[in-house]
Amino acid sequence: MFRKISQFIAEIKGELKKCSWPWESDPKVKGFRKYRELSGSTLVVLVAMILLGAYVAFFDFILAKAVQWTILVLK
Repeated sequence: MFRKISQFIAEIKGELKKCSWPWESDPKVKGFRKYRELSGSTLVVLVAMILLGAYVAFFDFILAKAVQWTILVLK
């Protein structure tokens, strides 16, 4: 069982070495600049989530008011 686990971990390491990582491969670049692409992509995702959440909340509010108005009119 332990041999299978170690083989699995070795295969994972081999596959991760084949990946293209979103940070600078230049060893001279240090600090936050190294992760410029990663931080930019994260910012794009966060902004998109906020906009999508606002969109859903807006239409939820409008539809809730429409249903509420329809119930009041039909009484």
